[in-house]
Amino acid sequence: MTAVHHRYADVQGHRIFYREAGPAGAPVVVLLHGFPTNSFMFRDLIPALAHRYHVIAPDHLGFGLSDAPPVTEFAYGFDALAGLTAGLLARLGVTRYAIYVQDYGAPVGWRLALDDPGAITAIITQNGNGYEAGLVEDFWRPVRAYWADRNAETEAGVRAALTLDAIRWQYLHGVPDPSLVSPDTWLHDHALVSRPGNDLVQLALFADYATNLALYPRLHEYFRASRVPLLAVWGRNDEIFGPDGARAFAADLPDAEIHLLDGGHFLLESAGEEVAALMRDFLARSLPQVAAAL
Repeated sequence: MTAVHHRYADVQGHRIFYREAGPAGAPVVVLLHGFPTNSFMFRDLIPALAHRYHVIAPDHLGFGLSDAPPVTEFAYGFDALAGLTAGLLARLGVTRYAIYVQDYGAPVGWRLALDDPGAITAIITQNGNGYEAGLVEDFWRPVRAYWADRNAETEAGVRAALTLDAIRWQYLHGVPDPSLVSPDTWLHDHALVSRPGNDLVQLALFADYATNLALYPRLHEYFRASRVPLLAVWGRNDEIFGPDGARAFAADLPDAEIHLLDGGHFLLESAGEEVAALMRDFLARSLPQVAAAL
């Protein structure tokens, strides 16, 4: 069995939880989770990568086992989450790394890449959006309404995403065999977002998500300028970030490797072995120090 360490680090005065595995001198892969989950989503992926890579998977502030200060004490936004992630990596002495991004992990990862392009060795995006084409309108309509006017009515529209039924839907919708997905996933996530005050944390992040769309032109220019190796492995039945979001990467990265698998938003839950195999192949070809050792 692969040894996976469960650790905490103090970053900017906040206690950040992270999972870590793999050889200390190996190329680093940073796994960045989405909403409403945490690094628990990588519980099976970490051992699948750690024989060859140094894997680090933090919980964003306000999620999982990391601190969750109230909104009166911390200004939640994706700039802040990216800054904390950069601070954690600096504390761990990590200067170059590949990123795996999913859902909220994408805007965190995009900011890391834009702030320090030379640090990013490769990108794996699993339903981690970077293009407006990927935003499925039915899901995003109430969120856009909240961006336009934050009031009791529009807040109710986004609060619905915090319910147990909505979180269960994220895990099961589009999965060809729902029995493959453990109920532990949505029950675990719902319990954590239901902590007192965490609803306001999540509302703040829903509101700040609008800043990510404004970032897209800079992101696309980064792709064109850097030609960073990119693997998009996508649950094609996702009705949050649709498959057009995966295809769009090829516009700015013609060599992007795009795979649409039969699954949903949390693809690792039903197709984890297939995703891990695609990642291992991609990373072995994309990271020279690994390819040379094969």
